Amino acid sequence: MWHDGAPFATVAEGIARPGVAMHHDSLIAWFSGTKLVTATAVAQLVDRGLLDYDQPVSSVIPEFGTRGKDVVTIAQALMHTGGFRRIADGGEMFIGGIAPDDLLTRIYDAPLEWVPGERAGYHPVTGFHVLGEVVHRVDGRAFADYVAEEIFEPLGMGDSWIALSPERVGAYGDRIVTMHDTTTQPPQVIGRFLKATGFAWAEPSSSGIGPVSDLVRLAEALRQGGSLEDQRILSPAAVATMTARRRVAMRDETFNSIMDWGLGVMVNSWQYAQRPTFYGYGDHAGPDAFGHGGRQSSLVFADPAHRLSFALACNGMPGEAANHRRTQLVVNALYQDLGLAPLTLSV
Repeated sequence: MWHDGAPFATVAEGIARPGVAMHHDSLIAWFSGTKLVTATAVAQLVDRGLLDYDQPVSSVIPEFGTRGKDVVTIAQALMHTGGFRRIADGGEMFIGGIAPDDLLTRIYDAPLEWVPGERAGYHPVTGFHVLGEVVHRVDGRAFADYVAEEIFEPLGMGDSWIALSPERVGAYGDRIVTMHDTTTQPPQVIGRFLKATGFAWAEPSSSGIGPVSDLVRLAEALRQGGSLEDQRILSPAAVATMTARRRVAMRDETFNSIMDWGLGVMVNSWQYAQRPTFYGYGDHAGPDAFGHGGRQSSLVFADPAHRLSFALACNGMPGEAANHRRTQLVVNALYQDLGLAPLTLSV
């Protein structure tokens, strides 16, 4: 975490992989925390006048404009109102095991579930996979290279990656964290985290990996208006546009709760039910806190009102409900320990 513009604490507990302790520089999967990176990349292109949030995705990727998707805008893809959560009628939303280029082809042929902009539902994979391709087509560089050169390197995120070659996996060795399914006992290792090739695909929705002490630097740079330690990646105006509450009071049909969004970020929605939404920011974050969560395991956000940025990742994946309970307990305790919220004691 960072507080008042400086690193405040880095904590590592538990086991990273069999026989190896978790360490502050362990590389752990961010899953959909990666979407904060992709949203930042899109915001950079808008900031440079190379893209407009309200232009259709199909103006950059003509192949995308089939089956009614020609009207889906960049903004709608970022806000999960585009209506193309699935790559087949009634198909799975959490899509895995498809090579990136093949997945793009299947998304181009995907049906619409609703008229774009009229409903909302988190697109776990499809929306941000397409946005990564938008970045590639506008800029020319592969998405992973763009992110490395335009976001990770300027912000000093030297051990963060969108894709890891088998050679780099070998070089990192035991620093790479093994993820576990903990919905059953004993915990089961998720197989791809044992393979040297398991990190090779660049997936703009979910393949980010690195220390959480790297990931929090991105949140802090956004909190500081687009720069960190004299390195600017976005203008203050671009950050304000990206993080403003733009999708307001719409029920998210994936999470089944009312959730507000900026352009690629979850904006604090505590006010609707007087409790955090899934991947929320606890009970004490300011109303303009923004960030993203990663599947059953990670959370990253910035809280401008309290001058705080925070990232947390766990390598046990216990299901959405159990993950929500543990992350919110940690976040609430953090605010209390910093004196930013009243101390409460549970019996």
